[in-house]
Amino acid sequence: MVLMLLDAPQIYEKDVSALSYFKETPDDQWVREIDFTPSCSIGQSSALCLELPHGSQLPNFCENFARYKENDRKFILESGASFSGNLHLVPIVGPPQGSNLPFKILFKINTLVQNGCLSGPTLDTNFFRWVDPQRINISFIEHALEKLYYLEECCYEPVRWLHEQYRTYISKQVAGSPAISLDTGLVYVRRVQITPCKVYFCGPEVNVSNRVLRNYPEDIDNFLRVSFLDENSEKIHSTVISPRMSNEGRRTGVYRRILSILQNGIVIGDKKFDFLAFSSSQLRDNSAWMFASRPGLTAADIRSRMGDFSQIRNVAKYAARLGQSFSSSKETLKVAKHEIEIIPDIEIHRDGTTYVFSDGIGKISAELAHRVAIKCGCKSSTPSAFQIRYGGYKGVVAVDPTSSRKLSLRKSMFKYESENTNLDVLSWSKYRPCFLNRQLITLLSTLGVKDHVFEKKQREAVDQLDTILKDPLRAQEALELMSPGENTNILKEMLMCGYKPDAEPFLSMMLQTFRAAKLLELRTKTRIFVPNGRSMMGCLDETRTLEYGEVFVQISGTGGRQSFGDSLMFYGSGSHHDNFILEGKVVVAKNPCLHPGDVRILSAVDVPALHHMVDCVVFPQKGMRPHPDECSGSDLDGDIYFVCWDHDLIPPRQINPMDYTPAPTKVLDHDVMIEEVEEYFTNYIGNDKLGIIANAHTVFADKEYDKALCPPCKELAKLFSIALEFPKTGVPAEIPFHLHVKEYPDFMEKANKPTYESQSVIGKLFREVKDVAPHNYDIRSFTRDVAMQSYDADMEVDGFEDYVRDAFYYKSQYDFKLGSLMDCYGIRTESEILSGSLMKMSKSFDKRKDAEAIALAVRSLRKEARTWFNKMGSGTYAGADDVYAIASAWYHVTYHPYYWGCYNEGMYHDHFLSFPWCVYDKLIQIKRDKMSIRSLHLSLRG
Repeated sequence: MVLMLLDAPQIYEKDVSALSYFKETPDDQWVREIDFTPSCSIGQSSALCLELPHGSQLPNFCENFARYKENDRKFILESGASFSGNLHLVPIVGPPQGSNLPFKILFKINTLVQNGCLSGPTLDTNFFRWVDPQRINISFIEHALEKLYYLEECCYEPVRWLHEQYRTYISKQVAGSPAISLDTGLVYVRRVQITPCKVYFCGPEVNVSNRVLRNYPEDIDNFLRVSFLDENSEKIHSTVISPRMSNEGRRTGVYRRILSILQNGIVIGDKKFDFLAFSSSQLRDNSAWMFASRPGLTAADIRSRMGDFSQIRNVAKYAARLGQSFSSSKETLKVAKHEIEIIPDIEIHRDGTTYVFSDGIGKISAELAHRVAIKCGCKSSTPSAFQIRYGGYKGVVAVDPTSSRKLSLRKSMFKYESENTNLDVLSWSKYRPCFLNRQLITLLSTLGVKDHVFEKKQREAVDQLDTILKDPLRAQEALELMSPGENTNILKEMLMCGYKPDAEPFLSMMLQTFRAAKLLELRTKTRIFVPNGRSMMGCLDETRTLEYGEVFVQISGTGGRQSFGDSLMFYGSGSHHDNFILEGKVVVAKNPCLHPGDVRILSAVDVPALHHMVDCVVFPQKGMRPHPDECSGSDLDGDIYFVCWDHDLIPPRQINPMDYTPAPTKVLDHDVMIEEVEEYFTNYIGNDKLGIIANAHTVFADKEYDKALCPPCKELAKLFSIALEFPKTGVPAEIPFHLHVKEYPDFMEKANKPTYESQSVIGKLFREVKDVAPHNYDIRSFTRDVAMQSYDADMEVDGFEDYVRDAFYYKSQYDFKLGSLMDCYGIRTESEILSGSLMKMSKSFDKRKDAEAIALAVRSLRKEARTWFNKMGSGTYAGADDVYAIASAWYHVTYHPYYWGCYNEGMYHDHFLSFPWCVYDKLIQIKRDKMSIRSLHLSLRG
């Protein structure tokens, strides 16, 4: 029996040395291993051939392999040789000796082989001649290889197929490269995914740049992101590295494989990529940077030029400091060393513990803040605080109107010596919507907030989402509150112009997707929108006005004086007349939060000297302990806090916060070696218990009478704190046996685990929304019938026919680039990638972490499309009014039924609608003009 495989199988080995009487089931004796076959044959194969004993009793294959198509034709099994050039990392193919194939072509060929689009054994010398840019136009090669990715079946005759493609390219115009002309601050980076048995090449993918990549722009092809995943593309579980019940210290072959790759590097063609470093977010994702050395520059050279780390003698901290320069950031301005000052931290010593109220925060002058804001694209106002990297400093700088120095930095912000004087910005204070989640709901419920409060909030959220498909005003309001941004502005302009939410196909599609994504979040995360709340960057009261238990909160927004229970919002003084200052009780927390003491009830007060602070929560520098530290052991180096003034959500009591003093770190007696960093990375994967602990806490809080105050939850909260600090301390969290979970509540949707019906508020919320929230895509597609019904003749402008041919060409270009971007991230629909309302994407990406890069890539594509538009409008005979004729042509080749299905050849995407809306201002003006003319005619008749 031959089974075709999408992924390599997970391989297990029986752990004969395990103490089986500790096991719950015999299966627990099996531990994960790597490919055991000669030449790693499993990793090189796309099929498994099972030889079944004649006459043996066989299972019902139709039941066990229900999704497989049965084919009973005759197959011939032939002996073959390994085709992978590297027998430790398979499958990786290389060109014949003496061939000088460009790296990007070789990388793409490997991508096709590893994804089953090309058959490795068929790639002979003749094939490599047909992908050699010295013989064939490179644009032909790139387009053909891109098209191969979308074939339904593996191509077993690639030379013949390429020959046919090239012949068609010669006879007609070929769409250009799928690459987007990226904005400044974005880069294309290639990635390699490594599983226990296989390797997969990906990309190039859009990344937000970082300090290191900006320093070496000519070497971008020499940087490689490497991710370690399981065969199903999900995160490697810690037990895959270190079996839970095996002998103490047991490490599997998967552990040795990861460590070996980090130590020995990856060879692709004539490049050898060596371990470089990893950022803190990469570490959590089991990902790292590698660099291919060239004459004059090695990975070690890059590390040495980043700064002086010799004073750091703890491996975890050393790795974290290396990774500081790899945080995604925007380069702004240079600030000379003499233009900064070092100011003291604000500390208190109590019971043998030192608390730092100013941990991670400094100041920036108003003048420099304004210039930085312009560099960051903040046109309407200057943010009150920026999360930054400057030399070896990291943290937040908040605007100080009285400061004469450009930057005032504190010792708590200093991490290592560096000569770099660029001010890099990671994020800044701004409007951020606020949502409840399962952890917050659990803690608020534990502290006395009644179930009916959460049920009411969820019903209000669902009602609001339902109205956006019918009511234009409610749709505008929901978009403004829940999803501000450039894409939202386009939809708001369409709604204000008079387009109906359920009539115009593009608008309807975007609103349906927005609603579906928010409903999905309600079902899977209980993520409930809180209108009377914000997510805010934490800052420090530099005026020493606030007392312990007080905060200053000023929010940006519109409207008049409003009262919410015990909290009052009123206009702030100064230039921002649409801002509000809160007074009264507020609840403050920081995600993740597991201990009920993480939720603080504070008093928001008005401090005139702090009126320049907007969209931040300003904490006092007085008291026995900093409020940020009380909130999950947080600080002020960029953490975002949940701030809510909804009276219904303020609990009737609060309890003492947990002690978050970190475990002592291990100090070495020698300089940290890079081999120790590589070993630390691998050990981290085996000790990463955050997900296990968080899930266990959810289960115990759901089942126990005392909810999050029960002893198991308190113990798990402490373990979670240890696990959270592991990247800094190197001290792992060990989960005792009595905290292991046996069954899960229904709202966790663990299909393959024992499940019970939850009686908690989260269970009630889940069952109330589970039938409303989508399980599959139910967004209305733009079919030919819809095109015939919805084509708007108002959008036709005199002379548009003259531009239809060019419009069709650019629409083809746009769709090809957008489709390629969607496929790169595994995003199924156009409306998801455009709106940022991502419901499903490739498992190797993260919705939250990769959302920024995706949004910026879409913005770059839209900007590129506008350059095409301007190019069409700058012709010799083009007049001022021709821009509307061009926009009309763009609309025509997108919406007219004649052009339906003429794009995305072989890419298996629906018909895309977003192309003309790249120039939405022109389309809306056309619509308004036509409506005005029609209105005028009606009035004249009257």
